[in-house]
Amino acid sequence: MPYEFLVSALVTLFVVVDPIGLVPTFLGITHGMPAAARRAVAVRASVIATLVLAGSALVGDWLLGAMSITLPAFRIAGGLLLFSIASEMVFGVRTERQTQEAEEALEERVRNIAAFPLAVPLMAGPGAITASVLLSGRADHDAARIALLLGVIALVCAACWLCFAAATPIARLIGTTGNTVLQRLLGVLLAALAVQYVIDGARIALGT
Repeated sequence: MPYEFLVSALVTLFVVVDPIGLVPTFLGITHGMPAAARRAVAVRASVIATLVLAGSALVGDWLLGAMSITLPAFRIAGGLLLFSIASEMVFGVRTERQTQEAEEALEERVRNIAAFPLAVPLMAGPGAITASVLLSGRADHDAARIALLLGVIALVCAACWLCFAAATPIARLIGTTGNTVLQRLLGVLLAALAVQYVIDGARIALGT
């Protein structure tokens, strides 16, 4: 077994995805949702992120090249979309809209939040996708290494799910006021992260 490749893939993806660091963000973007809905978001987001990263490892480099899409362009687009979510969190628009939505729309909202921004670009963002593509390149079409990489991707996303599952009791401990303050604070941090995505993408695209 290529242990060196396994350790490299584990360390790289755990650091880039950062499951523990995503917990506060998960609390922020699922603010006001019932516990059952939060669990559904956690499961769906983990599955989506696993599929995106696995797909990136298998065909990502070929697909981006075939569509003439560069990773800097992906960073800029993801940053702009993420900024829109962050602004809603800061100004409380998300909370107001959530309270106005009908109960039957809950399932659709769960799907939307799980796919964006949680799975993409927070879990399977430009950094994680880049890491998956680069690690796949290091595998050099070796079936054992590719299988190890896919296993590592599944393990990292499972770790995200475990961290999100523990987020609900954390939310109860913080309370309503704490959640509101946390949502505003995380909105600012997400906005900064979004701007950084755009800056990084523009810097690479311009070669500066």
